Amino acid sequence: MTDRAKDLPIAPEGLPFVLGAATPALLASLLGLRKTAMAFGALACFTGWFFRNPPRTPPRGDDLILAPGDGKVIAIQKEFEPRYLKEQSIRISIFLNIFDVHINRMPCAGTVMDMAYQPGRFLDAGGQDATVHNEQNALMIETPSKKKVLCVQVAGLVARRIVCWAQPGDTAVSGERFGLIRFGSRMDTYFDVDSRVRVKVGDQVKGGESILAEFT
Repeated sequence: MTDRAKDLPIAPEGLPFVLGAATPALLASLLGLRKTAMAFGALACFTGWFFRNPPRTPPRGDDLILAPGDGKVIAIQKEFEPRYLKEQSIRISIFLNIFDVHINRMPCAGTVMDMAYQPGRFLDAGGQDATVHNEQNALMIETPSKKKVLCVQVAGLVARRIVCWAQPGDTAVSGERFGLIRFGSRMDTYFDVDSRVRVKVGDQVKGGESILAEFT
């Protein structure tokens, strides 16, 4: 998979939003409309910051499951995953607020076996119903040791656009960027129930760096 955001300070999908605010700021400045220029300038700065794309250094380990996004762990639950894995799994949900980095990263190394987009509602991403009913995009990854990890981008109340660069057949590199959600929302990660969970509800995690769990 080609990392489209590699070495860019701002995610490519954010550039139109930054330019959309910076252009009127420049025009207003040229026309001497100081307050208008400042307002659009501040919006351009915030938009650029929102789509920031900081580098990350993933920890090494073939058995590690990394956080696919920045945010707060809001749920760790053992449940039957009926749509893709079709087996008892552990789900860890991470809520991304408007101040978090919104680049999404691969939770493990392996091969992208399948991808499934599901249109749906835009309920509060922090609620339980969002797991099933919200618009979402799921990546099924098989590790070199044949373990399966399901990574799901879930849209929310404000987030209305899921972006995913990965495709079935791509090689997944642990910690590599694969997409983003505009603006906010959550990431769900499902994996083997025998895995050892390394986080707890309430923890703040960083995508591509924080360890969620490890296979046993």
